[in-house]
Amino acid sequence: MPHLQFEVNKQLKKDIKERFIDFVEKNFSEIMQTGTDHIAISIREMSFNNLSLGRAKNNEHICLMNLDIRAGRTNSQKKRLIKSLICGANDILGIKKKNQYVTITNHVGEEFNFFEKSLS
Repeated sequence: MPHLQFEVNKQLKKDIKERFIDFVEKNFSEIMQTGTDHIAISIREMSFNNLSLGRAKNNEHICLMNLDIRAGRTNSQKKRLIKSLICGANDILGIKKKNQYVTITNHVGEEFNFFEKSLS
């Protein structure tokens, strides 16, 4: 069960968040060749000065992404996902590509759990 986390230093309208979540689910599903019912997405809206990225100017919006995904995904899949999400955050959230940073953490299936089962 991937947990895809997005921290931004701006307030987003409900319809923008819904559009971004739909985009993330669709792209993750296609790139990783999996369904969508197990994808968890968090969007955290921080106040402007609560995020920093060294290359961003002081008056610019930032998006930090932490992608917890299943181990075994190929480097090609990860690179496609990163590029896709950066482009989506640029197009949908209005955050410049250069002001985004992505971290991927790999987990074995047993580390992803619903109440009724692990997703091993």
